[in-house]
Amino acid sequence: MDNGRRKLKWLLMAAGAAAFGAIAMGPAGQRFNAFGLIAPALAAEGAGGSGGSGGHGTHGGGGQHESSGGPGATHGSGKSANDVMMQGESGSGGEGGRPVYGGTQGGKGGAGAQPNATGTAHGSGQGGPGEDSDRPIWAGIKGGKAGAGTKPTGAGTAKGDLYGDLWVILRDANGVPILNAAGQVQPIDANGNLIPLDAEGQPLDPTLVQTVEFSRLSVARSPTRVLDKALNEAISAITAPGAVVTLDPAGRIVVNGTLIDSPLENLALYKAVMTDTLPANVKSLLPANLSAASLLAGAADKTSTITVDTVEYLNSILGINQVTGGVTTKYYDFSSVKYDRATTYDGVSATVLVKQSDGSYVAVPVNLYDAVFSGSNWVDPTPSGGAADFAAEANDALRVIEFLHDNSAP
Repeated sequence: MDNGRRKLKWLLMAAGAAAFGAIAMGPAGQRFNAFGLIAPALAAEGAGGSGGSGGHGTHGGGGQHESSGGPGATHGSGKSANDVMMQGESGSGGEGGRPVYGGTQGGKGGAGAQPNATGTAHGSGQGGPGEDSDRPIWAGIKGGKAGAGTKPTGAGTAKGDLYGDLWVILRDANGVPILNAAGQVQPIDANGNLIPLDAEGQPLDPTLVQTVEFSRLSVARSPTRVLDKALNEAISAITAPGAVVTLDPAGRIVVNGTLIDSPLENLALYKAVMTDTLPANVKSLLPANLSAASLLAGAADKTSTITVDTVEYLNSILGINQVTGGVTTKYYDFSSVKYDRATTYDGVSATVLVKQSDGSYVAVPVNLYDAVFSGSNWVDPTPSGGAADFAAEANDALRVIEFLHDNSAP
């Protein structure tokens, strides 16, 4: 082949590869979630694609989330879950791209690895050497099969790997989402107004959406072994010979005068109490007025806010709500929960440091109902009780914890 013909062949193949890359952009109108990404990719010599991350499921519907493939490879895509708080599956690797310089198809990308606690792991693979041929060296070689992504040894069972946007949504008295006529959840803005949605259930104005922040409670997404270990540590303290178990003013567990203040242990105890899985001998040692709401407060950031949405999303992640096929199918029954702030805190005292007129501090007892809540009771929006009562009780306990942390005497 003379130089002119060789150059012409090279230009034609380069043009074909560019067209192939453009096609990789996907069909017009394809919908992605807020974290979706797709881009054209020119092919390299037999490079396998990376495995895609799991998709971020949005409310009631999932898009695709594509991670970057190897040089010139099509992207591997991850499947999104159908429920906002549940995990997305890791994506399988993309096929290797068609080499620019005339080589054959690259190797198949690795399968997506089991996502870690943050849900970002993915498998990847590089195309291997192919069979001998009489192609010139510059033409490249046929790619082989790439390796699959693997799950780290001892990783345990993840309680959710990728999560969609967790929005503040319209819910009934028990915390169950109230769907619109199209079967979609209905996000609400900061003033409590419904946010208009498009046909796919996405907000027409995404800036109006309120996102639920988990902060420290995000540890609920860790492998089960993390909470299991924390629960065993708490139980060991509670069941130690001669242990005397009481509650602090915020309702947290105190053993022989020592507060169980570990967020992990409080979260593990919260899950065990809500699922009624504590051993009988442990339950018999706990005070009768122990509230799961106080345990939840002990697991949260002191400066955060616990709402109904916080509780419901967390309960689905922890398995307190029943989840089937990635969709929450049964919610915890809060119908018997009735909370009254005055009954809970009026008359409950704590010794705190109070600044005097001369600038010094004196340890004095205060009434928590007055000191923390200014003597104002909580107004129940659902007089019959329910999820709002539970969330208010947990958030009030959190306010007490913050007050004690900032003002308690040594």
